[in-house]
Amino acid sequence: MRIIKTALCSFGMSGKVFHAPLLASNAGFLLYAVWERSTQKAHALYPEIKSFQRLEDMLADDLIELVIVNTPNATHFQYAKMALLAGKHVVVEKQFTSTVEEATELFALAASVNKKITVFQNRRWDSDFLTVKKVVDQRRLGEVVEAEFHFDRFKMEIGPKLHKETPGIGAGILPDLGPHLVDQALQMFGSPYAIFADAAAFRTASMVDDYFELLMFYKDLRVRLKASYLVREAIPAYVIHGTKGSFLKYRDDVQELALQAGKSPGDEDWGVPSAATEGLLHTEIGAEIKKINLPSERGNYGIFYSRLHDAIVNDEPLPVTAAEALCVVHIIESAFKSIAEKKCVYLDPAICKI
Repeated sequence: MRIIKTALCSFGMSGKVFHAPLLASNAGFLLYAVWERSTQKAHALYPEIKSFQRLEDMLADDLIELVIVNTPNATHFQYAKMALLAGKHVVVEKQFTSTVEEATELFALAASVNKKITVFQNRRWDSDFLTVKKVVDQRRLGEVVEAEFHFDRFKMEIGPKLHKETPGIGAGILPDLGPHLVDQALQMFGSPYAIFADAAAFRTASMVDDYFELLMFYKDLRVRLKASYLVREAIPAYVIHGTKGSFLKYRDDVQELALQAGKSPGDEDWGVPSAATEGLLHTEIGAEIKKINLPSERGNYGIFYSRLHDAIVNDEPLPVTAAEALCVVHIIESAFKSIAEKKCVYLDPAICKI
C-alpha cells in the first residue's frame, strides 16, 4: 500500500481529536509533520512527528504529499492556496471558504496543478445521520414533505477561541455548525432552489451570533436547519415527516467522545452507539400503522480518509466533491445575505447542483 505522508497545520482540538487519530489508524497515511508555532504538543502523542515553526518551511518539505488545513476559518483560503502552489494535496476543515469566489479559485487552482482538494465533512458518517438517511432512502416514510435538523448545545459561557467568538470572517455559529447541517441536508435531499435565514446573539456577553435558523425550499419539501448554544434540554436532532409517517432521532454518535477519551478508530466497538438511543419510527408497515424503535447505524469517520486515499492513489472520486463543497459555501454565503436583507434568497442553479 502506498503511504501518504501528511502534515497538519494545527494541533489544536481538530488536529488532536479528529485528524491525527484518524490518520494514525489508517495504514495508508503517515502522520509525518505538524505546524506548531509556540508549544510543541504533538510530540507527546506522536514522538516521531516532525515539527515546524513556519508554514513555509513545512510546505517546502518535498516528502509531504498531503496537508490538512485545520486552522481558523479566516485562514482557510490563504493556507489552502499556499499548499496547492507548493504541490500538495489538501484537506480543508469546514467552513471551507467564506465565499463562492474563493472556493471556485481553489478548485480551479487544484485542477491546474493536478492536485486534489476536499473538505472534511465528517458528520456524514455520524451514526444518527446514517440512520435517518437509511430510513429516508428506504422510503419508509413515503414521500418526505418536511424535515428539521438540529445541532444544539448549552454553552452559556463565551469560549476561549477568539476567532470563533469575536466578529470577523468565519466567526459565529453559522459558519461553525451550519456547514455540518447544510451538507447533511444536501446529502439527503439534494439542492434547494431558495433559502431564508435568521440569526441572533442571545447570550448576554456574545459578540457573534449564537443561534441560527435556515429554511431550505424545495418543490414539494421544506427543510429547516437550526443550531443554538442555549438548549439545555435537547429535543430530537432529526424530525422527518412524510406521506406515510414520521421518524424522530436524537443525536447519539459516540465517535467524538471516544476520540476525546483517547480511543482508537481501530477499536472493535468503534462507532457503535448505545441501544438506549434508538429512533422512533411511526409509519405504515403493510396494512398497519405501527410505532417501532430502530437501532442506530454504526458511525465511522474513518471512511473519509479511506476514500481520500483511494482518490489520491487510484483517482477515485473524492469523499467530498467540488460540487458538494461549492454548494455548501453558496448556501452559507446566501444565508448571510438573507439575514442582512431579511428576505428569501434564490440560489444559482449553476453553482448549487447536487
